[in-house]
Amino acid sequence: MNLFDYFVQAVTTKYLDFSGRARRKEYWGFILFDFIINVAIGFVSHRLRGSILIGSLSPFYSLAVLLPRLAVAVRRLHDNDKSGWWFFIFLVPIIGPIWLFILLIREGTPGANRFGPDPKAGAMD
Repeated sequence: MNLFDYFVQAVTTKYLDFSGRARRKEYWGFILFDFIINVAIGFVSHRLRGSILIGSLSPFYSLAVLLPRLAVAVRRLHDNDKSGWWFFIFLVPIIGPIWLFILLIREGTPGANRFGPDPKAGAMD
């Protein structure tokens, strides 16, 4: 799978899937294309400042990908053998977002853990 496929999969088939595990590649592929789309929407809305329709796309897009964004983050935490509740560590001032970032970039637990089999096992890419 290429990185864009991970984004498409997250917003179509896995948008409410809070179970299982997500590889780093799956999580960061989703984040990359989410960022690219946000930048594109920002650029278009800046260029068409007078258009109410285009200017209001950003909140709708953000709302549309809120659950897929949360679901892929929870699955990523599961890959590190952490509960999805660890996502809320970002609410702790200063250290919380840093710790969440560290959890999201760490390599996952090798082999099966309590959240399922290793997503890297058998992966061809």
